[in-house]
Amino acid sequence: MGLTTDPKDPRLTRGVDEETRHQAPVYLVLSDEERAKGFVRPLRTSYKHKTCGGVTTMAVPLAATYARDPSFYGATYCTACQKHLVVSEFVWEPGGETVGS
Repeated sequence: MGLTTDPKDPRLTRGVDEETRHQAPVYLVLSDEERAKGFVRPLRTSYKHKTCGGVTTMAVPLAATYARDPSFYGATYCTACQKHLVVSEFVWEPGGETVGS
């Protein structure tokens, strides 16, 4: 899995998945400069899918993007279900707050 700050990167996929799939080849993150401005939420690297209970751990740049801009992503990946799903289906580990809010 790679990361990009270019929202026009042709490798990006968007939205939720109907069928299982591997993670995307790249994920969009805020630039280093934007993430360095500080976080509006705690930096957390793991979240739990409320439906299946699976916990997914993400790379720090992704976690820092969520911490800087909680509404940046509309969907996120569940490693247990192997699908990108709406962020409201997930809660932070630890803490239990809904991801994206």
